[in-house]
Amino acid sequence: MERKIYLDNASTTYVSNEVLNEMLPCFNTIYGNAGSLHSFGRDAMAIVDRARDRVKEAINASKANEIYFTSGGTEADNWAIIGVAHAYANKGKHIITSQIEHHAVLHACQQLEKEGYEVTYLPVDSTGLVSISELLHAIRKDTTLISIMAVNNEVGTIQNIKAIAKIAHDYGILFHTDAVQAIGTLKIDVQDMEIDLMSMSAHKIHGPKGVGALYVKNGVRIDPITFGGINQERGKRAGTENVPGIAGFGKAIEIATKNYIINNKKLKMIREYFLEKLSEKVQFFQVNGHPHQKSNGILNISFYGVDGESILMLLDLAGIAVSTSSACTSKSLLPSHVLKAMNVPDEIAKGSIRISFGLNISKSDVDYVVDELEKVITKLRAISPIQAGRI
Repeated sequence: MERKIYLDNASTTYVSNEVLNEMLPCFNTIYGNAGSLHSFGRDAMAIVDRARDRVKEAINASKANEIYFTSGGTEADNWAIIGVAHAYANKGKHIITSQIEHHAVLHACQQLEKEGYEVTYLPVDSTGLVSISELLHAIRKDTTLISIMAVNNEVGTIQNIKAIAKIAHDYGILFHTDAVQAIGTLKIDVQDMEIDLMSMSAHKIHGPKGVGALYVKNGVRIDPITFGGINQERGKRAGTENVPGIAGFGKAIEIATKNYIINNKKLKMIREYFLEKLSEKVQFFQVNGHPHQKSNGILNISFYGVDGESILMLLDLAGIAVSTSSACTSKSLLPSHVLKAMNVPDEIAKGSIRISFGLNISKSDVDYVVDELEKVITKLRAISPIQAGRI
């Protein structure tokens, strides 16, 4: 049987058995509409409430009513950006974000620009870190929101979220973070980190697709962006609750946060072993992102003189799944906006792939991947020989 190895966990993960078992009763046993007043509905709402408590505990929110379930990270990002902008429009119409945010944030900001808002897109350094001095320079009297992602989904760089949030509050500005890639990677404590709004998604942490959450600190005003439900999510987010998905998300975040230290140690070991073996087999590559302040599960590598899409396709033929950027933009042939913002030259950026490890990857799997990667790089450089030593 063909060997298949999945190295695209930053895109999505499999649903764990524990999570699946949590979800199954919601399909055919406790199947009521959580918004209904009868016993079937109350039983379903009890599951939603339990999941809300689990999310609250996982991120150390003050109260469970600060958790609003969504259809995923994209909706949570859109809602945080647009909902807060609209709610505080009388105070000001200026928002600050970074050039390397997920497109769920960038496109939401672009939509606001069409409505007359102004957005400052902060540059980053060569490691992907937002400059604190640039942030301070960008703050204005009419700034109402700063949105900076916790962990970059393409290169894994971890931002100084606590410091940025403190600066925001020193100037009376709300702070939002996209923590979709951070849950399970970092210890997230929204109170200690002074986070006002935070986006999350289940399918990055072995939960189901199509469900996420937005943390909104009590006292923060936010306008709805979906309409049609009076009582759903306390009148803030319309739509019948996805009870199976919510149940799965609650279990997934509970597991991910409980085991994050052990899991990160294993991912770090896998990453280091991979780079050690790769260095023995392949010449002229560079690792993109911060050398220390990074997610151990994400590895972005540029191979000079080859094309990232070609690497991806040839590895796929060998049963190995990687990506060239975030899953939401992987079908685009344009250079990664993240690498571009980090000033990685186009000729290097186009040879980049993202490898994102899972906990089920063994050293034997790594050996196989490196061997196949060596074959692929050798083949592609022979087809299009370029002085690889220029890196």
